[in-house]
Amino acid sequence: MLAAVRAAAEQAHVMLCTGRTVLGVGRVLEQLGLGSGVTVCSNGAVVMDTASGSVLRTVSLDPAPTVALLREILPGAIFGCEETGVGQRITAPFPEGILAGRVRVVPEDELVAAPTAKVIAYWPSAAPAEVAARMAGVAVPGAEVTLDHELPWVTMVPAGVSKASALAAVAADLGVAREDVLAVGDGDNDRAMLRWAGLGVAMGQAPEAVKADADEVTGTVLDDGLAMVLERFR
Repeated sequence: MLAAVRAAAEQAHVMLCTGRTVLGVGRVLEQLGLGSGVTVCSNGAVVMDTASGSVLRTVSLDPAPTVALLREILPGAIFGCEETGVGQRITAPFPEGILAGRVRVVPEDELVAAPTAKVIAYWPSAAPAEVAARMAGVAVPGAEVTLDHELPWVTMVPAGVSKASALAAVAADLGVAREDVLAVGDGDNDRAMLRWAGLGVAMGQAPEAVKADADEVTGTVLDDGLAMVLERFR
């Protein structure tokens, strides 16, 4: 897979679009061999220069109404607010190693005191399916919501922001037409991107809802599904 990504980067713009923060994405970029262009982070709320790690664009939301609503829906949840380029403000410790940068446990009034690019909620007492059931049909004020299908985790970024919106902006900057964009993903936060791209491909391990939003489905990670797609365009 790494060889396929590196080969693709020699003849096209290859960009990582991730829910990770600018501090959490570095190791992945190194593994992929991506050292130029831009990287979309925090589900589209932050765009950074890949080479320098500097933030080029960011969009923020007021976390207070978001946290207040989810406290009711997910009682006992732990919350975090991204401090872009610095780390996270959190209400209680998250699982070891899951957050990048400086992590500070703060009172809730401090947690929501400043705008943030991304709010996260971790519900340690539940399974992902229970989180999905609780969040079904919930409209979070001023936010776009995505769920994790492996962890009891909810991510919220500003309304109207997604990997798709950030990818569209970058494509416009590069002069790349939508129909010439290939997007590959496997998560809830990839669905808008897969729908937007000229060719949206879901990985084989993706949940059915993600596959339904894609134009086609490739193999799983274990089957080198991404490489199978990229090698078609060499």
